[in-house]
Amino acid sequence: MNAAETFDVAIIGGGLTGAALAFGLRALGSRLIVLDEGDVAYRASRGNFGLIWVQGKGAGLPPYAAWTQRSAREWPRLAAALAAETGIDVALSQPGGVHVCLARDELDRRSAQLAALFAQPGFERYGVEVLDRDALARRLPGLGPDVVGGTWGALDGHCNPLKLLRALHAAIARAGCVYRAERCVTWISPVADRFELETPAGRIVAGRIVLAAGLGNARLAPMVGLEAPVRPNKGHVIALERVPPFLALPVETIRQTDEGTVLVGDAQQESGLDEAPSLDVLATMAARAVRVFPHLAAARVSRAWAGLRVMTSDGFPIYEQSAAHPGAYVATCHSGVTLAAVHAYALAPAIADGTLPATFDPFTSQRFDVPQAA
Repeated sequence: MNAAETFDVAIIGGGLTGAALAFGLRALGSRLIVLDEGDVAYRASRGNFGLIWVQGKGAGLPPYAAWTQRSAREWPRLAAALAAETGIDVALSQPGGVHVCLARDELDRRSAQLAALFAQPGFERYGVEVLDRDALARRLPGLGPDVVGGTWGALDGHCNPLKLLRALHAAIARAGCVYRAERCVTWISPVADRFELETPAGRIVAGRIVLAAGLGNARLAPMVGLEAPVRPNKGHVIALERVPPFLALPVETIRQTDEGTVLVGDAQQESGLDEAPSLDVLATMAARAVRVFPHLAAARVSRAWAGLRVMTSDGFPIYEQSAAHPGAYVATCHSGVTLAAVHAYALAPAIADGTLPATFDPFTSQRFDVPQAA
């Protein structure tokens, strides 16, 4: 049997969450390893729409709104660092973003939801404007007659998520960190002051571990005294052909990439681990997109796909260190692009320090323990 490799930190999961954390810990160099299951994994990154989105977030958990805002504000720093270290431009654009409404009652509900959001005790307000049709049309030319208005969030934006994942991996490789693909962790054994990780290709030993395996965290977390009650939630994306630039602001369900491709993304389906696109869902998405921008009816569809989000019952992330086995952490969320900057610049340094500050208390799995919370 081959001798185990030993590292200071092992990150289990090489998707957007794991890669952002590895970027934040890249100063460890060869003392950091990222173990990735490979392309057989149920990758949330595959279905990512690429939004950096703040507006509407935080209902029921105001600290999440603050966390999201912090990441949006840190994003220019992350994009600049990735460009400087890898030469990869992740196409960050933060001109604000729009939620479009196709009926008056829809706009009224949206306005009421935002008012209730901001009225929560301790909520950190952010810039949002409710726009009527004329005001919205000045920002988004070419709107269809069904559009009655919408809301604009100042911190919202988007990037190219494929370039982001590539840049994060390039940066950690450049820093000398170790990346191993097709290394699914089958078992974790806490032993004294370290953790032994079993993989089909051999054993890895690490002083600290971070579970960033998305849906796989549900299986791995109990091995180190943690909980990660996550489930798959299916979203869909339609990619249209490249067209001349027309969309200066990302819409919550429609955006134009830096390469000219138009993406339509939406839907939240509870369908287990089924990643197959649903034609009826795609048809509904396409019809709504054409109601927003009628000229898209002439654009050809290049491809369409579905991907699985990593969702908790309340939709918020889980960040926690194991009380039973200190040094083991879990990090899971469904907004890997939006939160990439705080994962790199806030969560990763806390893991390096060995203690998660009180900022992370609202995000532990203990919130799912109703009797304890009461």
